[in-house]
Amino acid sequence: MVVTRRRAILLAGAVIAVRRAAAALPLPPDHTLGFRLIRYGNEIGHHTVTFERQGDVLTVRVTVDALVSFLSIPIVRYKHRAVETWHDGTLVGLTGETDKNGQNGWVNACHTSEGLKVAGSKTAPYIAPEAAIGTSYWNKRMLDGPMISLEDGVLLRPKVALRRTEAVQLASGGRVAADHYNLSGPFNVDVWYDRTDAWVGLAFTVADGSTVHYERL
Repeated sequence: MVVTRRRAILLAGAVIAVRRAAAALPLPPDHTLGFRLIRYGNEIGHHTVTFERQGDVLTVRVTVDALVSFLSIPIVRYKHRAVETWHDGTLVGLTGETDKNGQNGWVNACHTSEGLKVAGSKTAPYIAPEAAIGTSYWNKRMLDGPMISLEDGVLLRPKVALRRTEAVQLASGGRVAADHYNLSGPFNVDVWYDRTDAWVGLAFTVADGSTVHYERL
């Protein structure tokens, strides 16, 4: 009886520890992450992530707007909006809408008794693996498991490779030490996280061969 009771206490403590670890998401002190998008040295847009916590529920809103022009003529337009809902450190809801030069994509995911049910513009509905979260980058946990595309709902399994620690330039002109990860396969990007696991940089190549990189504000 004593052994059983002790075991129950230990198991309860382990569950609480896991929940606390899951709830410890890397939220910025001012509840906002902001980046400017740079291409050929010119600013072409902004990417903003805002966080709102109410009790055990965290709402994350993602806003991305980018415009590339040639001789004052818009040639690339990108608009993206997404909302993530987290409960006690677990993703329980996800919506996203994306406009790429007039081509629209979407994702909608909600918690069910079977798990997180995902539907999207380029996928049949499915139950996401327990570790899967959205491709919003702010949460480094994204690198540990399958990823749900915020553009179209497709379940992605890129290869993740740790490159090295680098000094990443900020929009202020300063630099911060960050670990460089390369994601390849279904999509190709480079992403950087600092020593606190906060997201500090992103870079990817677009259709014309140029590189877009993020500078954190």
